[in-house]
Amino acid sequence: MKLALIGFGQAGGKVVDEFVAYEDEIGGGFVEAAVAVNSATADLKGLENVRTENRVLIGQARVKGHGVGADNELGATVTEEDIDEIQGAIDRIPVHEIDAFLVVAGMGGGTGSGGAPVLAKHLKRIYNEPVYGLGILPATDEGGIYTLNAARSFQTFVREVDNLLVFDNDVWRSAGESVEDGYSRINREIVERFGLLFAAGEIDEDDDVAESVVDSSEIINTLEGGVSTIGYARETVDTGGLLSSFRDDDGFDEGQATNRMTSLVRKAALGRLTLPCDVSSADRGLVVATGPAEHLNRKGVERGRQWLEDETGSMEIRGGDYPLSDRDEVGAIVLLSGVTDVPRVDQLQQVAIEAQETTESVRANAQDEFASLIDTGGELDALF
Repeated sequence: MKLALIGFGQAGGKVVDEFVAYEDEIGGGFVEAAVAVNSATADLKGLENVRTENRVLIGQARVKGHGVGADNELGATVTEEDIDEIQGAIDRIPVHEIDAFLVVAGMGGGTGSGGAPVLAKHLKRIYNEPVYGLGILPATDEGGIYTLNAARSFQTFVREVDNLLVFDNDVWRSAGESVEDGYSRINREIVERFGLLFAAGEIDEDDDVAESVVDSSEIINTLEGGVSTIGYARETVDTGGLLSSFRDDDGFDEGQATNRMTSLVRKAALGRLTLPCDVSSADRGLVVATGPAEHLNRKGVERGRQWLEDETGSMEIRGGDYPLSDRDEVGAIVLLSGVTDVPRVDQLQQVAIEAQETTESVRANAQDEFASLIDTGGELDALF
């Protein structure tokens, strides 16, 4: 699937930068263009793989390249004011060659959480290609302002995109890990899962051909609205791994191979998802097996797909394989789309409701206090 990637804000820019590097690593061919947008000059300069001419600085008139300071309302404002600057970079993208836009943003900061929904709305107004979002939720220990930003941004972002794919940092942070090491590892987790999904079907002449190709239409049909999450499970094909389980004393063991692939699909769906949810709440799904072609068991993929169909109660569960000849592991990617039973989203919605109620209460109290001051001032004037 050919994508135009647009990283918004610090987190979004870093993830898109990592996507470009990952595509080169696996030869995926899914990144048609990569753009980074930010209100902070230092963040743009810190990128390594996004071309300099595709790095767009916004908000110079207001914040002079110093960022918006976690103010997502200001992030939205400077995006609206400088949308032509962003459009200038998008005009250099060969849009006729892409299958979709993917707007990537951290939802806890200011520029990304405020600006990404504004850009998504702008893109949908102009182009016919689907516009997807990849939203990265902040960990709960990062501070109240970031959680509040995420709560506000989530509601807007999911409304403006064709589908919002979500990665929850709260699930992936490791205890005792430094912030720098933690986010570096998390970014790798993000690009590997989503990168393998979008790379499926983009085959070069020298690549192995899949038995069941996962083309862009399969992904687009799966991502028809709502919120999505991805699971991924893998196992090496070295001794003690898939290779040994695929063979018996007489050679290839078809039954073992089928069972192992089916188990990988189950592990992917029931293991650590990018956004934890109840699997049964998904409306649609896609199963993709990855790894050396000789170890991709088609019957196992089909059984895994059937199992997921039973788990979700949905008839819209697709499946296929993505051969990667130079890898020493077999994996299963499970995309769950249109999920509704998501505890983290429920929490964010509650935060947004409480914040709205608190804001209204504070404003009402402020108005009462101001009115009281006016009345007191009038009484004092009368005394003199």
